[in-house]
Order: sequence, then C-alpha cells, then structure tokens
Amino acid sequence: MITIVTCLLLWLLSIFIIFNHQLHNATTNGSTDSRKPRDKLLGRLLTEEFDEDSCLSRYQSSFYRKPSPYKPSRYLVSKLRSYEMLHKRCGPGTKAYKKATESLGENYSSKSVGECRYIVWIAVYGLGNRLLTLASLFLYALLTDRIMLVDQRKDIKDLLCEPFPGTSWLLPLDFTLTDQLDSFDRESPRCYGTMLKNHAINSTTIIPSYLCLYLIPDYVDHDKMFFCEKDQLLIRQVPWLVFNSNLYFIPSLWLIPSFQSELSKLFPQKETVFHHLARYLFHPTNHVWGMITRSYNAYLSRADERLGIQVRVFSKPAGYFRHVMDQILACTQREKLLPEVSV
Repeated sequence: MITIVTCLLLWLLSIFIIFNHQLHNATTNGSTDSRKPRDKLLGRLLTEEFDEDSCLSRYQSSFYRKPSPYKPSRYLVSKLRSYEMLHKRCGPGTKAYKKATESLGENYSSKSVGECRYIVWIAVYGLGNRLLTLASLFLYALLTDRIMLVDQRKDIKDLLCEPFPGTSWLLPLDFTLTDQLDSFDRESPRCYGTMLKNHAINSTTIIPSYLCLYLIPDYVDHDKMFFCEKDQLLIRQVPWLVFNSNLYFIPSLWLIPSFQSELSKLFPQKETVFHHLARYLFHPTNHVWGMITRSYNAYLSRADERLGIQVRVFSKPAGYFRHVMDQILACTQREKLLPEVSV
C-alpha cells in the first residue's frame, strides 16, 4: 500500500501539476467554485458519452487546472472519435474480437483479417514508465488503425478508468497468449528482432499471426528496425502486435516518413503530443481520485505557487536520504525556486 500511495502522490505532481500550467486553488472543503469558467471536455478532447459518476476525475480535473494554452487540433478530435467507434466494433466481447483471437492458433496470418488489428500492451516496470509507454502505444494505434488492449493482470484497472466509451481497453484474462506474455523478451522466437536475425519473416510469404516488439533500452539493432519505413510496411500486415516496452518512443515515430504527414495534422505543435494524449487517456479511478483530491486539499490548495520535484533513489546506504534532501534544498535555494525562510 505504501508503494501505491507513493506512486499516486507522484502521479498527482506529474500528471496534474507538470502540464505546463498550475492547478487552480480549490476551496478548503474540496468543493469547487462554480463561478470559474471551465471546459470539462478539454476542447472536445473528451467525449460526453460517459456517466460522470463512474469516473469523477474525467470531468472534475478541469476544476483543478488553469485552462490549457494548447488546444487539440480538430483533426485530433475527429481521429479520437473515429478510434472510439473502431474500438467498439473490434473490442473485447465483439464477434470481430472473437474471430481475431481464433487466428492466434495459427502460425501464420491469413491475408483477410478484416479491419480489426490489435496491439497488446504488457505492464512492465514502474508507473511512470507504464504511462509513457501507454501514451506512445496509443499514438501508434491511432497512426496504424489498431485496437490497443492493456494487460490487466497487475494494477492498471485499479488505477485508471476506461478511456474509451461503450467498450473496454482491458485485455481479457482468457486471452489466448496470456500465459506467454511474460516470456516475450529479446530472445523470444516471436520477437521481431529475433525473427529478422533468423530470416524467419519477410513481406511476401511469411507473415506471422502475431509478433512481439521488444523496445527496452537493452534492445539491439534488429529490434530497432521497428522504426524503419520498410519494416513498418511489413509489421502492418501482422494482425496482433505484443509490445514489451518501457520507452517513450513518440519522438522516433516522427522519423518514419509514412507517419509524418498524419502526425503534423494531429499535432501541429509537436511539443503538445503527451500533453493531449495524457489528458485523454489517464483518468484516475474514483478511489484513486479521492486520495489525490484529499492530498491536494490538505497540502497544496492554499499555496500560491507549486513546484513538483521528482526524486529517484536507487540505493539506500546509511544517511543517503539526508544527503539527497540536502542536495535538493541547496539546489532550490541556489536557483531561487523556493522562498528563503528563517529558521
């Protein structure tokens, strides 16, 4: 529980403060000021289809933030609505999903898989890595018209609300490959890099029914071919992609020629990609939102200025925490990030 609470408090700082704008001052009892203008749909980024009580944070978070200076493009809004409809047609529980999973029992793909192609996200590493990878995979799903399904065996369903209306992004626990997901590493025979190295895949005759993409910092040159144009042409033919990744690889997508025009229409301001995708995808569940708002009201609501600092400590020798705190205080004072106080 301590680990989860710590992650959530970090989430509060990173997702709700460090978005290029500050949180609004809330009243001490947690209520909001109805006189303040707000855009609960975030420039139509969000849809009105959801029941507000099912995920309070989805529409209430706008009470706690200043209006964003970055507006989503009309093209992005249209693309999100189109994706939501595609997810309804292809998501878990549909006939299309059932048909697509049946093909996983075959070694190679049929050429007639229809419009429903999938990305499976494996939950690896810490919460920050997961959020960055989810945003990256979702953008890749938008670019390639694939359905993103997330591994729910860990805590994702307890932390985040469903982002797509009328359907689910949770990969069913009875998914055909569930027992194999943890074995999809760099050496897996179904890993794209390994298949390239072994000449086990090509664009004309050998298209597997599913592929693992290994995008973790220890990946090798064959794995990195994922970011090459000709490899994307091959990968697009594979019905199921399973991603084992902890990287924020969105910048690399801009280097793939076939994606560049679409990306420019989706995000005319390149620096806003994560800003918009995170506000669309990541909505804490009601239990988590309660923890966040209580913490905010208790510690942050009365502050005129707020500063978020992420601290990562990988070793714990005696006295090390005190040393880290001394470094933080010295830095904030030297750079005049915090007011000077008399002790």
